[in-house]
Amino acid sequence: MIQILYNFACVKRIAQFLISAPSSGSGKTSLSMGIMELLSKRGYNVQPFKCGPDYIDTKFHQKACNKPSINLDTFMAGAEHIKELYLKYSASADVCVVEGMMGLFDGYSRWKGSAAEIASILNLPIVLVIDARSAAYSLAPLLKGFITFDKRVKIVGVIFNKVGSPRHREMLEEVCTDLNIPALGFIPKCEILENNSRYLGLDFSNLKKREGIAEIIEKNVDVEHLLELTSRPLKKSTSKPRQESHKVLVARNEESFSFIYQEHLDNFKNVTFFNPEEEFEIPSDTDLLYLPGGYPEKHLKELSKKTMKSVKDYASKGGKILAECGGMIYLCRSIITDGGETKLCNVLPYTITAKTEDKKLTLGYRSFTLNNTPFKGHEFHYTKFKGSQPKSVTQVYDARLNKVTTPILRVKNVIASYTHLYWGEENIFNIFRHE
Repeated sequence: MIQILYNFACVKRIAQFLISAPSSGSGKTSLSMGIMELLSKRGYNVQPFKCGPDYIDTKFHQKACNKPSINLDTFMAGAEHIKELYLKYSASADVCVVEGMMGLFDGYSRWKGSAAEIASILNLPIVLVIDARSAAYSLAPLLKGFITFDKRVKIVGVIFNKVGSPRHREMLEEVCTDLNIPALGFIPKCEILENNSRYLGLDFSNLKKREGIAEIIEKNVDVEHLLELTSRPLKKSTSKPRQESHKVLVARNEESFSFIYQEHLDNFKNVTFFNPEEEFEIPSDTDLLYLPGGYPEKHLKELSKKTMKSVKDYASKGGKILAECGGMIYLCRSIITDGGETKLCNVLPYTITAKTEDKKLTLGYRSFTLNNTPFKGHEFHYTKFKGSQPKSVTQVYDARLNKVTTPILRVKNVIASYTHLYWGEENIFNIFRHE
């Protein structure tokens, strides 16, 4: 086990690295989770992070580390805020593991928004996961290209995934020898590392079915060498914690209402939770009711009618509600699935269709201005409004500033949209002001 060391300036040294790959589907989520779980079992305090707006991979991280994973996204937040987030949540860690998204250099505009950009901002060494199932020495020019492409990023080691045989491993070792880069692991083809997909990404049910990954990592990855290679000084955060005193009530359920950025919760002193599948009365002194995204359409029979009525009463009295994607669906008049139509809160006079024949993937970064305040977020869903699209209270744009038809809805003090907002840098209460 590596030791936590301090230099004379009392700067903490810890292992910190970003796990990425040449492309999606290389196995970086499974390997990231396995490394996190293994280190946690060995007694390390592991702080997980995820590049991009992904809510689902972070659930795997939390299961592995027993603490929330923090999203780092350079479209939704500025570089200085990214640094502050990283230092804030790394302060007590022994090891920081950051999982990248897509391929290393894939961003919303060339490398902007990519894992490589985040690694550059945070000065993080990169461990590259390569799917080796259909190649051997041909991986040498591929790997050399990634190593030399951009001097702002540093790849310090490679883990080969889906290695077919001892001979295959020898050939991959030759690649690393010739390129003078450490081969940190050789993972054999293994069914447990395959990810089943459902909806937006990894299957939620797999959260309880992924035992054994840490053992595979322990047998096939030189974790000690990884920690030695990635030991870096960690500065102390100089920013003051932002703790607003508003009373915030958050809908939370493992699947129906679960797409929540931890930073949003940590910005408030007074946060309480309720489960919309249970009977609950919205307190009248609630300053903000937050209905995050998730999959309420998968649990329509479980949603409490009494709680839906309480939500509608709270909204009709002028209560402030922020509803995102699944939360917005919950506020609508009804939803149509293959099994029929189900009545919902009826705060918004719209019907959502989730019928198989109507499903269409809509995704991408989103930005808009409301009440002279800029907001950014991410949209990713298959459901849609039945009939014509509702009128938006402001124009919404994608990452390249093209106009999109995603509406931002407002009824009294209810703001709702398919967009999952990031408001770690903004006072979310600005969204409710009347221009």
